Amino acid sequence: MSLLDTLADELAQKALALAEKTDDEEVVKRVGEVIGASSTTMEEAYLTAIRIRRAEGRALALLKELDPDG
Repeated sequence: MSLLDTLADELAQKALALAEKTDDEEVVKRVGEVIGASSTTMEEAYLTAIRIRRAEGRALALLKELDPDG
């Protein structure tokens, strides 16, 4: 994993955690905007990490629903 991907994923995890904690989805958007003002490359990596983490969450929820013992 490149430095770009590592940093983007760390920011994505922190933004998603804060958004969930505060019930404020704007956190994710605002962080993306701040990143994008300096680096569109980093912004895209961050948004990709957000999508990946959300997809993972949905997949894990489905697995739990399908197999509550697993």
